[in-house]
Amino acid sequence: MNNKQNLHIHTNLCDGNDSPIEIVEAALSAGFDSIGFSAHSYMKYSCYLGYRDRTEEYKQEVTKLKKLYEDKLKIFLGLEVDMYSEPDTKDYDYLIGSVHYLVKENEYLGFDRGDEEVERIINEYFGGNGMKYAKLYYETLAQLPDYGKFDIIGHFDIITKHSENRNFFDETSKEYLGYAFDSAEALAGKIPLFEVNTGAIARGYRTTPYPSIPIIKMLKELGFGVVITSDCHDKNKIDCYYDESVELLRNCGFKEKFILTDNGFTETSL
Repeated sequence: MNNKQNLHIHTNLCDGNDSPIEIVEAALSAGFDSIGFSAHSYMKYSCYLGYRDRTEEYKQEVTKLKKLYEDKLKIFLGLEVDMYSEPDTKDYDYLIGSVHYLVKENEYLGFDRGDEEVERIINEYFGGNGMKYAKLYYETLAQLPDYGKFDIIGHFDIITKHSENRNFFDETSKEYLGYAFDSAEALAGKIPLFEVNTGAIARGYRTTPYPSIPIIKMLKELGFGVVITSDCHDKNKIDCYYDESVELLRNCGFKEKFILTDNGFTETSL
């Protein structure tokens, strides 16, 4: 057993490409011991995920696969909870808490979009000042524990999605890192784990995972544990940058990662 696990996986029951059973077969082929499905929570304010609530269908399908594959692959039922969505969180094995929307001027601003939409939001709602946009994001992220008891912080610095191609703000600046570190300090002791998330690599936006190395080191200093995920939306990328993420964490001083078991989250060697 190599403790290879991925707990951030989306299917065609939300915004992923593939069916749950296709994901399971891909996980087996990629050598995973266990996986967790983490559908997006229903968001009535989302133009992408607010058109239909498929929560019960999702729960039934994953529960069926748990039994069907119990001798081959450990499967967990999770949920990626968008901060403002207010879902019923009972019956899940774990919860990822994420911010995909900012609220400004009584509007929900979905910023996990293409670079042109991000530019529009910054220009229209932040006077063209990308650092103000970053500041509000981290102030919002710091409020996650007010919206649920989460196990994992989802893609901590997701606002850097386009940073390798578009300079909306300087993510190396003292000001930016100050906002990020303040948010980390606010979350410390309230959400135990963060993820090294390779989803932006899988989808061609970035060449490195979320979060950045300075933030990973800060999260370690603050006592957070870590899981490795691919934020999978495509079965062919289910183990995207997995081995490289292990090495990255070692270089940042981590010796252990966490995996989910029937007894909860357990620390294991990288």
